[in-house]
Amino acid sequence: MINFLNKFIKKTNNLNNISEKIVDIANNTPVKKIFNSINNFSEMAEIRYVGGCIRKIIKKEEVDDIDLATNLNPQEVCIALKKNNIDFYETGIEHGTITAVLDDYSFEITSLREDILTDGRHAQVKFSTDWKKDASRRDFTINSIYSDIDGNLFDPFNGKEDLDNGIIRFIGDPEKRIKEDYLRILRYLRFHLSYSNYGHEHETLKLIKRNINGISKLSNERLLGELKKYFKSEILFKLSKDKFTLELFEIIFPQLKNIKIFSNPNKFAKIKIEEQDFLFLLSIMIIDGTDNADFFLYKYNISKKDQKRLKTIDEFFKGKISSKSFSEKNLNKIFYYKGKQSLIDILSFKIFTSRKIDTKLLKLIEEFKVKNLPSMPVEAKFLMEKYNIPEGKTLGNKLRDIEEEWVNNDFNLSDKQIDKIINH
Repeated sequence: MINFLNKFIKKTNNLNNISEKIVDIANNTPVKKIFNSINNFSEMAEIRYVGGCIRKIIKKEEVDDIDLATNLNPQEVCIALKKNNIDFYETGIEHGTITAVLDDYSFEITSLREDILTDGRHAQVKFSTDWKKDASRRDFTINSIYSDIDGNLFDPFNGKEDLDNGIIRFIGDPEKRIKEDYLRILRYLRFHLSYSNYGHEHETLKLIKRNINGISKLSNERLLGELKKYFKSEILFKLSKDKFTLELFEIIFPQLKNIKIFSNPNKFAKIKIEEQDFLFLLSIMIIDGTDNADFFLYKYNISKKDQKRLKTIDEFFKGKISSKSFSEKNLNKIFYYKGKQSLIDILSFKIFTSRKIDTKLLKLIEEFKVKNLPSMPVEAKFLMEKYNIPEGKTLGNKLRDIEEEWVNNDFNLSDKQIDKIINH
């Protein structure tokens, strides 16, 4: 009896903590205005938190996005938001999703729905007012947990219990769920790595292998979006040791050739991985001295800015690397011509991918982090006036030569050096 009471008290305290954290969302964000707008729309109107934000609160993780579900249809949601002067845009209105924008926050509001017809990539939907039917069409029990603004849970498939026990369970027929949206194969693997206390079930492995070709139906944008969610240290470390997941990644993302580096990272990588962003960690996986990185960039829609950053790292390590590559003179060139971020990327890449940590490179990273990018001290106007050089090609060439000498000389330049270059 005492053991039962202790378990009951522990469970009650846990639920109270979860409820408090859910209530904190409304205290720390403007989401309360959305709840009020929907709940006051009509007598039957209701809105709840759903999915990832509740799952993360239960697992004591940082909540970085807030998704909401409502029994209003999308048109009614728009009316309710407009009536309360809340900005919104129709991100996926055909599937029932409206994105409300308040201050610096975005909230996805999705109408309850049933999937009428699916092809593994898209779904035709019918809007509903039935919370249980909405939960039934979701992928996993751990993602079908709802909560009102006061922290009261609605959990029709015992998702919290599965989270507590480390069980990743499809809702209904697993194969049917996968065939509705083949991205669920990748979602299963991610949730398994994140939360499971058990190995993969044999039947789950069989049905995933049977349906793996369905991944080819998915857009590259959706694949890349899901891949980014794997780039957290605890998932990468587990992924690189999970034989089944590695086999699938070789099929789905063949350019991630260096993923196993995270199975036994050096001390620096273990400590610093949390500080690294997606693009840098991606560079670790795809840069191998071949055209592998180019193939990845060709296939996936990465911004021009990010492509440039990744190509800078790739081009450096495609060259012949020697001790001179990391000399002060060469690093200053990279710093000046490519920028601080590129230089830190290159130094960090070298350390991340080495078995032995070079303390000199560690020191250089810290030095360049606080170093300001210098400005060229000689301008065209100065040369035109002092040396009587007319505007044109000659002036441009002399400026370029002076700039190169200045960079090579650790950003120092004497009048004598300038004279020499001008008179050469």
